[in-house]
Amino acid sequence: MQALANNLNNTAITDHLVSRCKKGDVHAFRELYNAYSGAMYNICLRMTGNQADAEDTLQEAFMQVFRNIERLENAGSVTAWIKRIVVNHCLSHLRRKKVYFEEVDNIDVEEDTTIVDEDNFAWTVAAIKEAIQVLPHGYRTVLNLYIFEEYSHKEIAAMLDISESTVKTQYMRAKDKVRQIIKQKKVIR
Repeated sequence: MQALANNLNNTAITDHLVSRCKKGDVHAFRELYNAYSGAMYNICLRMTGNQADAEDTLQEAFMQVFRNIERLENAGSVTAWIKRIVVNHCLSHLRRKKVYFEEVDNIDVEEDTTIVDEDNFAWTVAAIKEAIQVLPHGYRTVLNLYIFEEYSHKEIAAMLDISESTVKTQYMRAKDKVRQIIKQKKVIR
């Protein structure tokens, strides 16, 4: 199993696994789930903000993957296909929770250009993750989609059905809020 997870980019292995899934091989479904669930769970956790919602969303997404595996035409794109399903389920979950994205038009947002003396303090990964988790859902969603999932502002705007300027503003505000949260908790040394 671990070897499979380490070789997901190996097209022959992926093609064979997807082929087995399309034929209804239950063991292949388990292998596919085991290979991808860890990374996809991390996406769910970042986007939903809590373990229970992340687990539920992950399970719903993989149910859709399994129901629709026969529609996957190119096994080489299985990672992107599963990720898209997972992200869409996360966004659906957030919509059900009525996550609010503040619409803005033509607001100029300037990025914080403060020079940081890295010798005087350090932002730990744990502190940044903690700060991101306490962001309002709208900010956290945009930040996660842009930074971690590497979608463009334009793609995020289309996914969330909001303007690109709103996405950019939410992103800038999210970054500023993360800085504020870390400073308030005196994590900066």
